[in-house]
This record gives sequence, C-alpha cells and structure tokens, in this order.
Amino acid sequence: MKISAIAPANVALIKYWGRKDEILRLPANGSISVNLSNLSTHTTIEFLDGLDADEVTIDDAKIDTEGVRVTRHLDRIRALAKISTKAKVVSRNSFPAGTGLSSSSSGFAALSVAAATAAGLKLDEKELSILARQGSGSACRSIPNGWVQWHDGTTSEESFAESFTPVNHWDIQDIVAVVSKERKDVSTSFGQKSAHSSPFFTERIGRMEEKIKEMKQHISNKDFTAFGELTESEALELHAIMITSRPSLIYWSTGTLQLMKEIKKWRTEGLEAYFTINTGQDMHILVQKVHATKLIEKLKTISYVNKILENTISNGTHITNHHLF
Repeated sequence: MKISAIAPANVALIKYWGRKDEILRLPANGSISVNLSNLSTHTTIEFLDGLDADEVTIDDAKIDTEGVRVTRHLDRIRALAKISTKAKVVSRNSFPAGTGLSSSSSGFAALSVAAATAAGLKLDEKELSILARQGSGSACRSIPNGWVQWHDGTTSEESFAESFTPVNHWDIQDIVAVVSKERKDVSTSFGQKSAHSSPFFTERIGRMEEKIKEMKQHISNKDFTAFGELTESEALELHAIMITSRPSLIYWSTGTLQLMKEIKKWRTEGLEAYFTINTGQDMHILVQKVHATKLIEKLKTISYVNKILENTISNGTHITNHHLF
C-alpha cells in the first residue's frame, strides 16, 4: 500500500541539548516547541516485493541508504510490523535542509507516520511520537498539533511529545530569515554527544524544569514580552553550551550575528520581535501577527537575507492522498 504523510518542522522555544540515551534518543531535558505552517516534509512510501534494498530519494536526489538513519528507522518499523519487505521512499522538503531549520524533525515525523501506516501498524499519537523520537529526537514534537511539550522521561515509554495549548491559542508568527543555504559542517547528532563536555551543562540542566514551567505560563498568559525574552535568552544559552563544549561548535555565520544586532535595534525602535536559533545559521524571528508585515519589510532590505519564510502555528503530522510517485 502506498501511503503519504506531511509533517511540519518545529522550532523549540525551550531547547533540548544532550541525551541520556544515544540509542533511544532520550533527551537530557524536556522542551517546548511550536509546529510551523510553511516548513514541511512530504513523504511517500511503499513496501514493494522484489526490492533488494530500500530506495530513498530526498529532494530529487537518490541517497545511499546502507547504514544510514532512514534504513535503520525503517528496520524499526519492519520489526514492529513483523515484515522484511524493502521500501521505496520519496521525500521533499519545502525549505533548505541541513541548515538548522529542523528538517530532521519533519523528515522523520513524516517517515514514521507514512511507514507505520504502510506497514499496517495502528499506532496512536503517543506511540507515533515515541517511534519518531527514535529516528530523530525532535521529530517526536512534530507529531502532535501546535504548541508542544516533549517530556524527557527515564524510559522510552515516558519520553514523548504532546500538545498543551490549542493551535489557535495565540496569533504569533514565526518569520524565518535564511542567511545561508550551505549545509552545516557538524551534524546535530554529533553535536549532541559533546554537550556534556561544556562546564555549564550541569547548571543548565538543573534549571530546565523551572524554565519549562515559566514558558508555559507566558504562553498561557499571552505575555509576549516575557515570552520573547525567555525564548531569546534560551537560544543564546544553548549556543553558549555548544561554544564551550569540546570540541566547540560554532554554527552561526556572519549574517546570523548581524541579524541578531538588527533585531535588538528594531526593538528599541518599537518593533517588538525576538529571535531563536536552532543548530545552524538561519534564524527564526517571533513576532505578533500585527507586526509581521513590518518585520518582513525590514528583512527584505537586508542584503544577506537570502529568503524569508513566513509561518503560523500549525497542526502536526497527517496523512495525505497526494503521492510523490
């Protein structure tokens, strides 16, 4: 059976960095995120008799799947479904992959839902979130709708993501400024392994539970200033951990730093917007809907901003009848 799924990428407001368990991808801390309307992965899969190996095409390029994460994730699903049939997979992203915009979150969420359904598994949302997490940690957050909390947990069954606020709770927009389409030099998976080497990591982990509570309260109260200040400081703290790890990780480009300064200046001029950055150079800028047009106009005047992607808060991963092959 041919099945297709569309999954949104998500951006973490309270980040996760470091793992308790590398195989199960159990995070060192919980996190808070939102799903984004115009950053998505569309995946079609079919298990086909006669294939000697999985055939995977991502963004119109065939990839060698031997030993890579896609095949390992399909093996998990085959084991659950008690099948051995190889699969044809075609996947397309609506945004640049490998630049820190969380293409792995949408990619593995779409793959998990499409492949599990095609394999005949009947999994509920929690089970799909747990499955997606094992492919890519942040993919578990792309399964539920809208505003999402990922619980860290000490076992696989305890570590899953769930919605805590309706999609339409708050008119917040996420404007992505693409400052470079180059793929990052160091993968997120590799970077996660060095998180514990930062001298500030233990201090960070000790405060995460309180930060999650604080963020949920700001969202509930629709307190944009407190929400934005916490989001921005959290992003900078995450990158401080990366910079002070061994080996150090510096994902920012010149454009990233320049844009940080511009956003801070715009706030002094009355445009209240706040940035957050994942493991890459491109920037998410959070703004209230009423100010989104003004923000976009300013971004269009900046030479090093190559592309602008406007997002609202979106639902999670879903099946679609539109197939890619």
